[in-house]
Amino acid sequence: MHLAELRIRGLRNITSAELVLAEGLNVFVGPNGAGKTSVLEAAYLLSRGGSFRTHAAEHLQQREGESLALFARIRSQSRLRQLGMLREAGRWVARLDGESSSKLAELFAASAVMCFEPGSHALVSGGAEGRRGFLDWGVFHVEHGHAERMRRFRRALRQRNVLLKQNGDEEQLTLWDRELSDAAEPVAQARETYLARFGQALSLVLEQHLPELGQAVLRHRPGWDRSISLQQALHDCRQRDRALGHTTRGPHRADWMIAFAHAPSPEQLSRGQEKLCAIACLLAQVRLFQESWGESPIIVFDDLCSELDVAHQASALGTLIESGAQILLSGTEIPDALRARFPPQRWFHVEQGQVCAMI
Repeated sequence: MHLAELRIRGLRNITSAELVLAEGLNVFVGPNGAGKTSVLEAAYLLSRGGSFRTHAAEHLQQREGESLALFARIRSQSRLRQLGMLREAGRWVARLDGESSSKLAELFAASAVMCFEPGSHALVSGGAEGRRGFLDWGVFHVEHGHAERMRRFRRALRQRNVLLKQNGDEEQLTLWDRELSDAAEPVAQARETYLARFGQALSLVLEQHLPELGQAVLRHRPGWDRSISLQQALHDCRQRDRALGHTTRGPHRADWMIAFAHAPSPEQLSRGQEKLCAIACLLAQVRLFQESWGESPIIVFDDLCSELDVAHQASALGTLIESGAQILLSGTEIPDALRARFPPQRWFHVEQGQVCAMI
């Protein structure tokens, strides 16, 4: 899978840009604040509908711009597809192959973009929400229907939380406990199946990139005691949930983590090791995507050189290039040693929101 063309209008400081991209390594260089990350952000938005930099979509659009528009031609499994997103009046409108799409999930399924950026170490040391999002993205691209299952679960969770806050009666809560339990089971099962495969792939990658930490074990907390049904777990904690005003058991409370033989807790890892571990997670997810689809997702690397020495930069980048993935890499500069070993197919200079192709 690769982006053949990417057009951007009104995204942060990029008023207008039209890029023709190579199937392999594409490099974007320029000073801080020039707009390099915004180019990578555009590709990511077409795959996720959200940014890896902020949860506030209103910050993406130029202040005086009429609209934010993205367009891409993406080649996947020998098929050229057209993707478009337009943000107006605080909402996204999607187009897929020239037709309006009422479900953004249809657009996201056609474009798989994975990201590594300076904050990605939070996948190891940060909160559970980021790890659940990482996990659900992987499940979404290998399990048909996962998006709809998640929508059903979230609807039921919202309704139960409303009842808890309004001190709803027992009969209503029992009905929504049953609905939430029925919706949660396939979500939890799909996650567990994916995590089993992910753990195997991750162990192999970690042996290559972090051998000094010893054997790695992937630990999973599903969000409730899986020896009983979620309906029973919800009933057992109902009074506590009433007092708190929200649901304390379920897939929305799930988490997973990595423990190493020589570093059992994340706090024992250096920042560089956290980043390498996060890169290993990305590489493992790339492998699973390849196994499912026979092609690689698109990779965006924002400031790969931050806090990693050249040897580890080369190791991670080399593994991805060998996979055949299209890579969009940004930085204020690219080390000569890295550039000599992995010459980019396309080189772009970015300054003051202007993107110019150099090669």
